[in-house]
Amino acid sequence: MRTLFFAICIFLSTGHAADPARVFKAGAATSNITPDLGSSINGGFQDGKAVFIHDELNARCLALDDGQTKLVMVVADSCVIGRGIFDEAKKMVNEATGLPLENMLMSATHSHSCGTAQAVGQSEPSPMYQRFLAKRIADGVRRALHNLAPAKIAWGGVDVPQHVFNRRWKMKPGGIPPTPHGVTTDQVKTNPGVNSPNLLEPAGPTDPQVCFISVQSAEGKLIALYANYSLHYVGGVGPGHISADYFGAFANRIGELLGADRQDPPFVGIMSNGASGDINNIDFRGGQAKEGPYGRIKIVANDVAQAVAEACKTLTYHDWVPLGAAQKEFTLGLRIPTQEEVEKAREITKQSKLFPRMETMEQVYARETVLLADFPKEVSAPLHVLKIGDLRVSAIPAEVFVEIGLGLKQRHPQTFTVSLANAYHGYLPTPEQHQLGGYETWRARSACLEVDASTKIVAGLEELFSTLK
Repeated sequence: MRTLFFAICIFLSTGHAADPARVFKAGAATSNITPDLGSSINGGFQDGKAVFIHDELNARCLALDDGQTKLVMVVADSCVIGRGIFDEAKKMVNEATGLPLENMLMSATHSHSCGTAQAVGQSEPSPMYQRFLAKRIADGVRRALHNLAPAKIAWGGVDVPQHVFNRRWKMKPGGIPPTPHGVTTDQVKTNPGVNSPNLLEPAGPTDPQVCFISVQSAEGKLIALYANYSLHYVGGVGPGHISADYFGAFANRIGELLGADRQDPPFVGIMSNGASGDINNIDFRGGQAKEGPYGRIKIVANDVAQAVAEACKTLTYHDWVPLGAAQKEFTLGLRIPTQEEVEKAREITKQSKLFPRMETMEQVYARETVLLADFPKEVSAPLHVLKIGDLRVSAIPAEVFVEIGLGLKQRHPQTFTVSLANAYHGYLPTPEQHQLGGYETWRARSACLEVDASTKIVAGLEELFSTLK
């Protein structure tokens, strides 16, 4: 077996000695959110239908309590989840337990083989599944709170560079076709094809670091491990399969490697999506062997879990750390089409022989233009930061580009970013990446934030960081 070498970076919190009067607690739980067979699967330009459940979907929940403040972190197996579902789940938890709404961070994994929870592409959610999802997330949180028990906590990081690749590429002249909107000025191409003769260089960096939080009982029994990796998803599942992708495979594998997979209450492994809006698992230089269904998922999950399990051996656990949360609403503008663009788009949609379903990419994006015409010019987006000792966890309701997460880490060494958190507002490129164009900037419901949205979001997060010093 190939030997892998990883640069391990362990973050140690300081100045948090145990106080006999204060007891730190942690609890974890999972809640099954698997949809019915026959239900919609989103993540593509065409809708999919579930024909087989390869592995159950879950909302994986971690609760922390420093004696004064309780925090909850939830990661749900879903491509995207809209704010309404998250807000409803938080409301149910608040009414049942009194936990403040801003103390709950909820996010989606972005697996492309899950039940549709929000309209995206040509997939439409079932209202019944949306209600079911909100209730099951709330149930998972309440179970995690019920499992709170005296605990210790640690956090760290380890590099796993071989599975992250920037998917936006600069190409040789003539290597970039017009966009579905007819634009011919794009300077990058997303997913350009493996070994394409037109490849020049990636348009951005990657973040190889897996950050993680580990909690164990006062006696040393593992409770949960919450990880964060800037990898979009892996894919390669069977046709019509429901699967949690590598996020779920990691959750299972880390428990096995830590010897915590047969416990009562069960150990909960969790993988959240980091700043991965422009990052995937495809080596476009052609350095990967072809795998069958789930083959690549297993490789990625195993490699990441092995690196994290090894890093766990060097952690120093703390008997108590202070907790905190800060959240604020920020107004962001949307790129709304003109009336002329909408009328032109309507005519293009009528060309589909399968109307109202669209066939071509031009028709798909024309439909997006028509739908965006009814959107407001501005949206209110929740920005969120959690304090866990000296660690800060920032939460952004979008598919965050890797440069943004790296910038936050550079300014705040003990931090990581959770994408698709608390709401969903599509891709979040930097202004510089907007200028390069590419799929993630093509106007659609999944890519309609104003060009300077990331600048405003980072400024907002910095404001929240300052309140939690």
